Amino acid sequence: MAARTAVGGADARRVVVMTDDEELLDETVRLAAAADAELERVPDAAGVRRRWHTAALVLLDEDAARAIGPLRLGRRDGVVVVCRGEPPGSLWERAVAVGAEHVVSLPDGEAWLVRALADARPAGDGGHGRVVAVVGGRGGAGASVLAVAIACQARTRGTRVLLVDCDPLGGGLDLVAGAEDLEGFRWGGLVLGGGGGGRVAAESLHEALPSPDGMLTVLSCDRAGAGPEPDAAVAVVEAGRRAGEIVVCDLPRHPTDTALAVADVADLVVMVVPAEVRAVAAAGRVAEPLVERGASLRVVVRGPAPGGLDAEDVEHALGLDTVVSVAAEPGLAVLLDRGQIPGLRRGPLQDAAAAVLDALDTAADRGRAA
Repeated sequence: MAARTAVGGADARRVVVMTDDEELLDETVRLAAAADAELERVPDAAGVRRRWHTAALVLLDEDAARAIGPLRLGRRDGVVVVCRGEPPGSLWERAVAVGAEHVVSLPDGEAWLVRALADARPAGDGGHGRVVAVVGGRGGAGASVLAVAIACQARTRGTRVLLVDCDPLGGGLDLVAGAEDLEGFRWGGLVLGGGGGGRVAAESLHEALPSPDGMLTVLSCDRAGAGPEPDAAVAVVEAGRRAGEIVVCDLPRHPTDTALAVADVADLVVMVVPAEVRAVAAAGRVAEPLVERGASLRVVVRGPAPGGLDAEDVEHALGLDTVVSVAAEPGLAVLLDRGQIPGLRRGPLQDAAAAVLDALDTAADRGRAA
């Protein structure tokens, strides 16, 4: 009997299991069926890392615990090390190293594991929400502007949108989104239950955060202070996903723990790269940690191209596919200085936002079908 494998998207709250022991896997699948819990088998430590913040429960055998121990993924609830028969002494050491709450021996621990699997089932999760993260290939590339334009474009398609600022050095995304004068919390004032890493309801976020029109909600960093912790950022992103919303995240170029955690759960990451040689060189450094973690990374090439670089040149240099190549937006700098929201009028920026949303649909659908 084989476990069904799924990737990303609406399946992020499944129970995750990593084991190469087929007999142990069969036993775990049988117990999951008894608990009416959905099980996702991941093939390697990278797969566990991508699910670490969002899986309902993480089940590991001794070899899996040994593999992920050096990754230093951080502490989370719901990590269980499973074995068949009497646990060897080495198993307890591995369990401690990964912060496991329990070591369960089968068949003796079957009843306990069935209860744990049943408790891990999501209650009332319905939506097929989608998450896109935007990052700049170099400073001033226009990632924040594109993130806002994507959010505005998604709103015109009749979808509720959650715009999440993950860059504490960006000056506050509320300034770009026209929400700086609206009442509501920023990251510094937002308190999430469960130490920041638990589940949070999207409706609670919409009630607490600035919203220009009820369809677009903005969670911005403050003008000073630290940005969101990884667990808090992922909890917010997953709340929007569960509610069936489009979640748009503005990431910093530096690979912070928060940026990487959000990229791990995103259906699509787009990197804005100006059509300049130096920008392409810088973008390669930004892309490297994202590619290493298996992010679904693609490029938006932004004009003008003073040296004649085109999308094909950028693709060849970075080894990444292009979502869209877009000309410079006329009058954008003046628009931003006047506090007007980018992407509302017809032009290259709106076209780029529409192309990213189309690519997001494709990426999310492919993830659910995998």
